Amino acid sequence: MADSISLIPMAMATTMSIERVDWHGASINVDTVIDEGYRNTQNVRRFFKSEVGDDFSFDRSFMAWMKSNTGKSLGDAVQEFKRRKNQQ
Repeated sequence: MADSISLIPMAMATTMSIERVDWHGASINVDTVIDEGYRNTQNVRRFFKSEVGDDFSFDRSFMAWMKSNTGKSLGDAVQEFKRRKNQQ
C-alpha cells in the first residue's frame, strides 16, 4: 500500500505557522514579533514606557507604523519610535 500524503493549502499552512500574541496579557519583549493581530494595549504601552521612558505615548502616525510593519520585532519598533522622537 502506498503512503498517502496530506496536503494543506498554502494559505492554511501559513496561518498555522504564525504564533499569535496575546497583546493584552502576554509577556512581551524586544524580540516579540508584531503579528497581524497587533493591538495598542496597556500591556504594549507598559513595554514602551519601560524601553523609552515614562513620557511615551502613541500617536496616530506611530500606531499606523506598528499596524503596517507585521513581521518586525518590538525592538525594531522601539528603534523607530526613538528615530521619530529624535527628528522632532
